[in-house]
Amino acid sequence: MLRHTLSSALVATGLMIGVAHAFEMGTRDEAVVMVQRVQERFRSAGEEATFKAVNIKEFNDHDLYPFICDFSGVVVGNGGFPALVGKNLISLRDQDGRHLTQEMISIAKGPGSGWITYKWPNPQTRKMEEKSAYIERMGDYLVGVGIYPRKH
Repeated sequence: MLRHTLSSALVATGLMIGVAHAFEMGTRDEAVVMVQRVQERFRSAGEEATFKAVNIKEFNDHDLYPFICDFSGVVVGNGGFPALVGKNLISLRDQDGRHLTQEMISIAKGPGSGWITYKWPNPQTRKMEEKSAYIERMGDYLVGVGIYPRKH
């Protein structure tokens, strides 16, 4: 009986570890590094190769994915929501009424980099959650990677 209980506990623990690993959350530092990797691809391979790499999810890791927008608000790359590619999101507002794309463009054109916090669907949980994204200017585009804060 004890052996069966222990085996069941180990199997359950293994399953929980597998689930936890499947939902492993990226960090602020990992988001910044991912933006830098996209920037390096942009410098070395050009914009079309970079957009393609983002859209085929080459950079995606855990719940992190990059997105790229031009300064008119058109999405040219999105590793989390590829259906947004080609859409103009200049008027997009989150649940709190913030003009996300406009604020991101202001960060890219102003200081050149920075963080923004807003509400966005989490592609892993399928729920609307608070998200913080690191944004950098990349030529005539902005590139960003967001994190979903850990729930304690």
